[in-house]
Amino acid sequence: MHLQAWPGDTFETYGRWFSVPTELIIDSNPHVEEGLRPGQTVAIPGYAPIDTWEALADRLSLPTEVLRRLPGAMAVINGTAPLPKRISSPVVRSVRPYDFAALMEDITALVCRYPFVRQRTIGHSVLGLPLVELQIGRGPVRVHMNGSFHANEWITTAVIMALIDEYARALVNDDELAGHRVLDYYRKVTLSVVPMVNPDGVNLVLNGPPEEEPHRSEVVCINGGSLDFSQWKANIRGVDLNNQFPANWEIEQARKPPKAPAPRDFPGFAPLTEPEAKAMAELAESGDFAMVVAFHTQGKEIYWGYEGFEPPEAKATVQAMAEASGYQAVRYIDSHAGYRDWFIQTWRRRGYTVELGEGVNPLPLSQFARIYRDSLGLFLAALKMA
Repeated sequence: MHLQAWPGDTFETYGRWFSVPTELIIDSNPHVEEGLRPGQTVAIPGYAPIDTWEALADRLSLPTEVLRRLPGAMAVINGTAPLPKRISSPVVRSVRPYDFAALMEDITALVCRYPFVRQRTIGHSVLGLPLVELQIGRGPVRVHMNGSFHANEWITTAVIMALIDEYARALVNDDELAGHRVLDYYRKVTLSVVPMVNPDGVNLVLNGPPEEEPHRSEVVCINGGSLDFSQWKANIRGVDLNNQFPANWEIEQARKPPKAPAPRDFPGFAPLTEPEAKAMAELAESGDFAMVVAFHTQGKEIYWGYEGFEPPEAKATVQAMAEASGYQAVRYIDSHAGYRDWFIQTWRRRGYTVELGEGVNPLPLSQFARIYRDSLGLFLAALKMA
């Protein structure tokens, strides 16, 4: 919702008028550097303009046919004289086959309604799709979360986007979730999220092979001639992105059966050969994250630790996450290559892989409500323990 500022208006007055925390209004208007000036456009998060006769009739408790005859009513509908309505329902439409187009549609809607959610591109996939990072918060502690490293685990992206939607809505309303005021998390934590690490692979699983050659012919060949890509985990070049990182990559290369591009498990011919893995590595290098949480779908477990490199506070964090979700905490004691392990090995930071599913891939949408409930508690526990 955008309004024109009048003389004497301040962010604090808008916060009182709309019952929105002032820092969210400030962070929604980065173009305003030295106070509001008359005529300046002000974004109000958590609000949208009334743009239908039905919504206006409900707001004013008047019949639609009466409204249509009122002077000025049309100005409300066409946006000339916007009348705000508070957003009370989810913006993200996550319960659907969640390909890259669905992700971008929801990101656009989310950033429009909650402009304190920052968006940037950290890299591109093999086929040139943007790898989008969302950032929320102004705190000194930086926490990163990601989903869809594996193509057939695309439901993790839908869950993450639903989590962000609920978090943003609770922030605007200054609500509590799981008994904790979420605005305190906003002040404490800067949250970084890459909802879909492997967009080419997700599109392949959900929509079939791309039109572009040679990629179309190559993926069909890698898949043994089959057009059923439901079990495909890799990126479009047949490289498992979760096995691409430099933490004992040589061990992973030796122990994984595929020695060439495959639907799953092939770690590549060298670490960090794939643009998606490179982008995530560069994000970790520059992000100075205190914690990383990667979402997968293999079965109600939280993997943590890496050869003793993890910090002492990692154990308390994973215990809190396990209690909040009901998942089992499993500590790695040997070499398992992947983003989480490289992060722990290099920076001695907390890293966790959350397995949301039942060991079935792709996880059916009928399981969405359950895994969303589990992941919400886990998400909030991670922010609390950051």
